Amino acid sequence: MLTERTSERRSVVASVSIAALAAFGLTFGAPTPAAATDILLNGTITSSAGEKMGGVTVSAKELGKTITTTVFTGDDGAYVFPPLAEGQYRVWAQAIGYDTAKSDIALGSVKQQDFALTPIKDVERQIVQMPGDLILAGLPASTPDEMRMKQIFRNNCTSCHTASYTLQHRFDEAGWNAIINTMKSINVYGIYNPKAEINPVLDFHQEELARYLAKARGPDDSGFKITTRPRPSGEAARVVFREYDIPLNPDQDLPARTPPNNGSDWTMGTPSRIGSMPHDAAADLDGNLWFAVVVPTKTASVGRVDAKTGAVKFFKVAAQNGNAANAHGLIRDASGVIWFNVWMPRGGIARINPATEKIDVFLPPPGMTAIDGPVTIDYDGQGKIWATTPQGALRLDPESGSFIEYKSVNAKSANGGIGSTYGIAGTADGNAWWTQMAFDTIDRSDTKTGKSTEWKLPPVPEEAKLVNDEDRKFYATYAPKDIGTPYPWSQGPRRIGIDRATGVIWAADSWGGNLLRIDTNTADMKFIPFPSPVSNQPYHAIPDQEHNVWAPLWTTDEIAKYEPATGKWTMFDLPTRGTEIRIVSLLEKPGVKELVFAYARSSKVAAMTFRGEADIAAAKQAAARQ
Repeated sequence: MLTERTSERRSVVASVSIAALAAFGLTFGAPTPAAATDILLNGTITSSAGEKMGGVTVSAKELGKTITTTVFTGDDGAYVFPPLAEGQYRVWAQAIGYDTAKSDIALGSVKQQDFALTPIKDVERQIVQMPGDLILAGLPASTPDEMRMKQIFRNNCTSCHTASYTLQHRFDEAGWNAIINTMKSINVYGIYNPKAEINPVLDFHQEELARYLAKARGPDDSGFKITTRPRPSGEAARVVFREYDIPLNPDQDLPARTPPNNGSDWTMGTPSRIGSMPHDAAADLDGNLWFAVVVPTKTASVGRVDAKTGAVKFFKVAAQNGNAANAHGLIRDASGVIWFNVWMPRGGIARINPATEKIDVFLPPPGMTAIDGPVTIDYDGQGKIWATTPQGALRLDPESGSFIEYKSVNAKSANGGIGSTYGIAGTADGNAWWTQMAFDTIDRSDTKTGKSTEWKLPPVPEEAKLVNDEDRKFYATYAPKDIGTPYPWSQGPRRIGIDRATGVIWAADSWGGNLLRIDTNTADMKFIPFPSPVSNQPYHAIPDQEHNVWAPLWTTDEIAKYEPATGKWTMFDLPTRGTEIRIVSLLEKPGVKELVFAYARSSKVAAMTFRGEADIAAAKQAAARQ
């Protein structure tokens, strides 16, 4: 049962507006414009045994440039790229379980590149290549205790990184103990603080978790099972990706300015996140890509990628310490303006007009909760901007600069837990719904009455059954302090999106492996499980104009599409390993449909576009004539 409670709104307070902060412009690695004569690069992929391979990922990148284009082979093993400019290219093809095939070509004199893929025979190299869902699926789960430990690892060891980053390595029990001991002092933002309160869940389960991981990914590897998944087909094999390299943090001391592994070659494993800057991303109405810079720098709060050239320009909002105010959440509103939060260190909201590059900053006044934590932003049907706070949400009137605060019904628990407001969605009538991920609660504002309403989600029943008596005693006295320390049975409603035409909100239940459908007119809620709830961990859910729902699976290098009308799921493979995408932003205009997202671990921003069967057929015919 979902339960409902209410609380009073706080107060209406005027805002402080800081306008016309100077934009700080830097350009990195701008490729030259495309040549007048473009080529349809095409070819066929077979196995080393001569069998045609469908669903193979094929990528091309002009040498010295920053844009990678990726397509997939059809069932006939053939692929064809959109038009590419003449030049020197690196082309590579890869599939799970196979070695990466590569070639450097002079595109122009060469228009066709075939590959034969060789199976990987070495088990360890197979594991290193795996995405997060497959490496998680390989963990032992043949007994109730193993299933219990697998769930503890899944919920508590993937809150700030994918399982593929951790489990591509092998350690004995002492090694895993050392890692867990360190992780107990690292929060969900990846910040190590040995003086802070340790993660109580990891501390409680440390010894048995270390034994379990040593069995699965220890010296003997006796407990790990190799699994696979179908390669893309149909619609998922007709998409085109354009990935844009984002420079590593210029103000961080790094071994190299170019990462030795950026996730493009899966056989190199999941890359380190060190130096990666982007978090959320969205396209403006001209198709250029904007991203929030989530790490501390001297020069960058947000960045813009020129979609045609790949040139990156950074913009700075000055914080009190003189550095750039870093951000987390970023959206494009209905008029095309880019909004993002800023930590200065007091949290506020900023906007930038893509046409003028003018920045305005709005700060909540003293006494009002700052916009802080894992901030998410959205707009409502009345043009107001909503942002999450640790206590609930703030509503900004951009015209007057005034804020109204709405507090969650229960922002804290009786034994010290913190709700950690996470996702938010504005409705057509000027209200908003938001999630408290750590508490499994959904809250809603009411701008007419000034009250908030809360719904409590039920626990994941399968996981609740696995908890033993000793665990129950511990969790009876426990309360989560942030989103990285959940209960084993937590749903974890994360980021949400709204279909304003129908009034339906979709929430991504990250730990429950569900989509949560919420009818904002009736408050009816329904759980829709992903194809593999254990390994599919959604971060965000957003409906498109056709009412289909898109959900990035941030630990699996996939994006899921759900069609409510038919109940059909389609899984889209991403070209890079270690993407850890947070949100998906939609650009939908006449003749244009594009999904935009950032790779938080592998420092890229990407756009996914679509081709129909007729488009592919026409391109293949044109390639045959060139």
